[in-house]
Amino acid sequence: MKTHVMPRFIGFGVVAAVLLAAGLNCHPAAAARAHPKPKATAATQAPGKPTAGMETQAKHALIVEVETNTVLLDKLADEHLPPASMSKIMTAYVVFDMLKQGRASLEDELPVSERAWRLQGSKMFVPIGGRIKIDDLLKGMIIQSGNDACLVLAEGLAGSEEAFLELMNQKAKDIGLKDSHFTNVSGLPDPNHWMTARDLATLAIRTIKDFPDYYHYYGQVDYEYNNIKQGNRNPLLYKGVGADGLKTGHTEEAGYSLTASVARENRRIIVVIGGLPTMKARAQESERLIEWAFREFNDYRLFGAGDKVEDAEIWLGSDPKVPLTVGRDLIVTLPRKSRKDMKVTVEYDRPIPAPVSKGQTLGKVIVTAPDVPPAEAALVAGVTVDRMDALGRIATLAGYLVWGGRR
Repeated sequence: MKTHVMPRFIGFGVVAAVLLAAGLNCHPAAAARAHPKPKATAATQAPGKPTAGMETQAKHALIVEVETNTVLLDKLADEHLPPASMSKIMTAYVVFDMLKQGRASLEDELPVSERAWRLQGSKMFVPIGGRIKIDDLLKGMIIQSGNDACLVLAEGLAGSEEAFLELMNQKAKDIGLKDSHFTNVSGLPDPNHWMTARDLATLAIRTIKDFPDYYHYYGQVDYEYNNIKQGNRNPLLYKGVGADGLKTGHTEEAGYSLTASVARENRRIIVVIGGLPTMKARAQESERLIEWAFREFNDYRLFGAGDKVEDAEIWLGSDPKVPLTVGRDLIVTLPRKSRKDMKVTVEYDRPIPAPVSKGQTLGKVIVTAPDVPPAEAALVAGVTVDRMDALGRIATLAGYLVWGGRR
């Protein structure tokens, strides 16, 4: 018996030593290519961008679920449209940014030029030669849609409308607006002044998230200035549908349009519609689309930040497995009718070579459902796993060569 065993034992020791010296201590594919392992998968599923259609008389329309950035409805959302007064959301964004940076304060008073006083269109009725607090000007611009208020803000904060426009166009690029160009601060008609419904939705979301201390201006239903009281033009604020702000627009060229935010039961959607024929049509169509979005879709929380999704096998680790977790809450939006067919797939190259650091990205979880694009989230290591010591690596490598993946 010994004459058989000794040569095998000697060969085993020599091979293991050679393997260790050669540095084959990372992935088993390097040690034994005859035993490949497939990607690990787990069953369950859901998506990120539902494509269910909905007819609308609006020329342009976009509905976005804010939490997941899921598009619920898309009709020519990337086509240029004249934003009219909806471009005041960008004007306000720049002012809010100056306030947040401490470059201005709500109590600062800005002078009213003759040009601002004479500006046509909707007005807050600024007095020529007067001085007005930024707080009042914001209310006049957002609630009363005053073109004159926009110009007073631009001239007072940047020195001229042209200088303020440079800030607007640069800030638009900085925050991810992909196809917008501003030639005035009020939204008056100009063939070179445009936005897209997608950019308007992005701007709305950034406004809400970036300036929670100033967003309240959009939800105020009326404001009185210079003994003239005017109501907010956003029709949804009066309907009890959960709307809390943003802006309408109207010119002969643009038709009646609206960018609105609506929050219900821990969900928030942004609705952008443009090119409607009447004020009544704008109010009715926006409400109809909102009810459809909340009725037909829902958010589903699959995993919370730090939740374990699966245990993954570790190669040459001090522990044989590492928990795979999600670094953030995994929430998906999909049609309610698709929930029963939702599936989740886990993908990573297995086994994972040690060492592994806590928080290291190791794979991904993919959520799918019928007729909707998939949603993905990174899978990260839930704990740190060190490498085995030298003797453990020798034994594991040798065992892998002799017995393959069996233990």
